[in-house]
Amino acid sequence: MSLTPLSHKTVIVIAGPTGVGKSSLSMQLAEQLKCPIISADSRQVYQQLNIGTAKPSEEELRRVKHYCIDSVPLTEIYSAGRFEMDADQAVKEAHTQSDHIIICGGTGLYINAYLNGLDEFPNITDDARLKVSSIADHYGLDGLIAELKHVDPLSANSLDLNNSRRISRALEVYHSSQTPYSSWKSKKQEKTHHHRILRYWINTDRELLYSKINKRVHVMLDSGWIEEVKGLIQHRHRRALDTVGYKEIFRYLDGEMDTDTLVNEIQKNTRRYAKRQITWFGNQYSGQCLNYHQSSDELYPRIMDALHHNS
Repeated sequence: MSLTPLSHKTVIVIAGPTGVGKSSLSMQLAEQLKCPIISADSRQVYQQLNIGTAKPSEEELRRVKHYCIDSVPLTEIYSAGRFEMDADQAVKEAHTQSDHIIICGGTGLYINAYLNGLDEFPNITDDARLKVSSIADHYGLDGLIAELKHVDPLSANSLDLNNSRRISRALEVYHSSQTPYSSWKSKKQEKTHHHRILRYWINTDRELLYSKINKRVHVMLDSGWIEEVKGLIQHRHRRALDTVGYKEIFRYLDGEMDTDTLVNEIQKNTRRYAKRQITWFGNQYSGQCLNYHQSSDELYPRIMDALHHNS
């Protein structure tokens, strides 16, 4: 990412793992700066997913304007590419009214799409989809990996080989264009922003984070999460619901586990998700890591100070 020319308009990115306190910190900043927030959360963008995605309350939404909240029906597929376009438009619109806007969320691919742009890839053909689907049906993940190693060894060495969706995508790109996925990635153009960007991600002691996650699961369930999921049965196979918490509650409703097991499963899988997020932000994100000891509120004066010193 390059910045030219530097202007007084600013985007503040507040990223980090689930449950760490990004939203409350962003609300503090937004109210002080009188600016809106863009949600960089791959689930909050969907309508009907409320309790389980920890969406801002109606009162919070009245206090601060939010973008990318409740903007897509469950029947649609929302992507990092679409988020990039929506975020670019939101920043442009917000900067006509305010010098600042905040991007808050834990979906690293969305944040990276806004900051750096997406790789340019060809349109995927129906023939390519059918070919890759046939390999998966007949030979499973091992077959997909073998095919990728054959047609694109560079991608086979760099992609997560446990992620069948990523492998399938790379193969679809190859079979649509006869050009390796890795070659398309190398053609990426640098994205230019005409405003200042302050990039942060929030972290804390692992035991404290896990404790916060465990408590939040209880709060969500006590707030009616199971009832929310009951109303979504007809959509259970949508991609938007293929996510931590919702998957476990569907299994609970199917009679596969009791209440105690449900709580433990959601807590365990949410902690694992947070761990993966921490790894991603630590390795793939160029923002400054801000650690707190007791509450993310501790970071508010640090960010405000940095904002004024960099103005």
